[in-house]
Amino acid sequence: MTFTPFIAVHGGVGAPKAFSDGCETATARGMELLRGGQDALAAAIAAAEVLEDDGRFNAGSGSSLRIDGVTLETDAAVMDSTGKLGAVAALQGFKNPVRVAEAVTTTPHLMLVGEGAREFATKRGFAPHPGPTPLAHERYAEVMKAMREHDYSDIPAFWRTYDFKADWNFERPYDDVFAMCDTIGAVAMDAEGRFAAAVSTGGSAPMLKGRVGDSPLPGCGYYAGSEGAVVATGIGEAIIMKMLSKTVYDWIAAGAHPQEACERGIALFPEEIPVGLIAVSREGTGTHNNREMPTHQLALAAN
Repeated sequence: MTFTPFIAVHGGVGAPKAFSDGCETATARGMELLRGGQDALAAAIAAAEVLEDDGRFNAGSGSSLRIDGVTLETDAAVMDSTGKLGAVAALQGFKNPVRVAEAVTTTPHLMLVGEGAREFATKRGFAPHPGPTPLAHERYAEVMKAMREHDYSDIPAFWRTYDFKADWNFERPYDDVFAMCDTIGAVAMDAEGRFAAAVSTGGSAPMLKGRVGDSPLPGCGYYAGSEGAVVATGIGEAIIMKMLSKTVYDWIAAGAHPQEACERGIALFPEEIPVGLIAVSREGTGTHNNREMPTHQLALAAN
């Protein structure tokens, strides 16, 4: 049986919809691969890679600086319905972490982190990170301004009373230092009915060195199985607590349309928690969020 390929891409909850052109380009790239007969995982990864290279999104080349103004750490993951899964977390120094996550699928492991992930990526010959973009510096300046002025209206509620100085773990001293939660993602279904998800992020700001959010954790920031694929974006800690992607996937597996499942998923969170979802099944695609979120989706047109 042949299925109609679908692909959907998002650029992160909180990212302006003006960035939707980047999502359109990423979706077109993924669909090009699906149209050429490649599988869902190849399409989802290729779409995610386009957004990593864009520079405007908080992933890959455009990753946000940590609150020391120096450190860049990225997380990424890929998964498909055939059993492939690979993830990296707290990875420093590489342009396309989603490709490093793909490479992890060729090892006996599911996830590599920190220095081990960096050494693995180095041995595999992946391209280095070009350094923070002007937009990353701008985002950092906005976060620092908010912290200095004690204007925490745009910072997640559970950070507002947190004592950063007490737990500061960057090399640059706290006193020298003194947007926000985007994760790009793609879901796809190929002509064989296989599903895949790919996610990548530069993390949230503010955050401590070594923090890992939902993006590399299966069932949290992403999930793919025999009935569909889901990726999430938003406050990672809140998404993890709900096992959001697996929760939404289970609703799809039970018969819900992806759009309905995404809407139910967002309804689990209070309005002050930014969160977004995209999903795909054999019934089509779905997307829902409670903030701005650039998205794009395509189905292969009938000949």
